[in-house]
Amino acid sequence: MRRSYWLAVLAYVLPTFPLGYFWHLVTFADRYHQLAMYRDEVIIPLGLTSMLVQALLFAWAYPRLFAAYRDRWLRGSLAFGLFFGLLAWSFAVLPVAAKYRMSSVTDFMLLETAFTFVQFLIVSPLVALAYGAAGRRAPGAATA
Repeated sequence: MRRSYWLAVLAYVLPTFPLGYFWHLVTFADRYHQLAMYRDEVIIPLGLTSMLVQALLFAWAYPRLFAAYRDRWLRGSLAFGLFFGLLAWSFAVLPVAAKYRMSSVTDFMLLETAFTFVQFLIVSPLVALAYGAAGRRAPGAATA
């Protein structure tokens, strides 16, 4: 794997883990506790494993789905954030709100939608820069 791939993996995991930890277990811990849906002792290694799987797949998919040209990193960042942010939201917010008992579906959806938005606002430009900063072309892209 290229250096840009591993930089993209780090660009996803390094901000996502502390953001997720502080968002869910510190900053909004009381609000999540009021939702009465989470276990008393969360299993952090499972959450970290989930982030690593996401990072490996997102880093692999980025150059295959989005322009990875150095001068178009912002466009790639926006496309990545919109595409994978919506995908993550559809996996992590909608089905959980639909299936799990909680004191307020609305509060849960607001908290998790805000988290997903902030997460991809941070990681999308970093992942795009991991590929764009090196000026590498996406696999299969024509060279001029």
